[in-house]
Amino acid sequence: MSGCANPPPPEKPLSRAQRLLDLIQALRRHRRAVAGAVLAEELGVSLRTLYRDIDTLKAQGAHIEGEAGVGYVLRSGFMLPPLMFSEEEIEALVLGSRWVSQRADGALAKAAQNVLAKIGAVLPEDLKAGIEASGLLIGPGKPIAAGGAELAALRQAIRSERRMRIAYADEAGSVTSRTVWPFVLAFYDRVRVVAAWCEMRQGYRHFRTDRITVLEVTPQRYPRRRAALLKEWRTLRDIPEQ
Repeated sequence: MSGCANPPPPEKPLSRAQRLLDLIQALRRHRRAVAGAVLAEELGVSLRTLYRDIDTLKAQGAHIEGEAGVGYVLRSGFMLPPLMFSEEEIEALVLGSRWVSQRADGALAKAAQNVLAKIGAVLPEDLKAGIEASGLLIGPGKPIAAGGAELAALRQAIRSERRMRIAYADEAGSVTSRTVWPFVLAFYDRVRVVAAWCEMRQGYRHFRTDRITVLEVTPQRYPRRRAALLKEWRTLRDIPEQ
């Protein structure tokens, strides 16, 4: 019938926390004041729900200016820590943390567990339950050689850009002594590989951690920045092992 108001759009089956996060993101996309009706249509909610959510965000400290019939704008500087992740982002964090807790060395595994605990401490209740109830699991894998202490030392050398002295065994078992500049530690399903500049070979080489028989991190920094080594290494192809 003519003259009848259009019915409000059907609301999406989102959690309240997800809805508020979507509203914050929508407001950030608009540099100028945007009408409530535009926001409601963009988010798939009714005007009534939109106004209620705006009031909720204001109560939590969001600097939202405007009013119904005029439009709304979010001033810069507002962060909403409990709602900084979407449900899919939480699932990605949970899956990644579970992989690290099962595949990395002890220190890194504990750090991954701490990350999940910290995230769970700040999430709203309806999202917090998703951490424990997540249906994304990491399957069992074959333990990878190289102890936690060695991997922790490797990670420390990479962070601090220190030279390392290593003894490395090739496939035939022959051992050579090297001084290397480590800048990447790659985790594969069955092996871990260090990418480094090798002073003996005068080039980039890949070293499997399970073949490093001796490892010593020296106090000397290597002469180039890690970011520069990483950038140059990424431009190369078919880099030989050891």
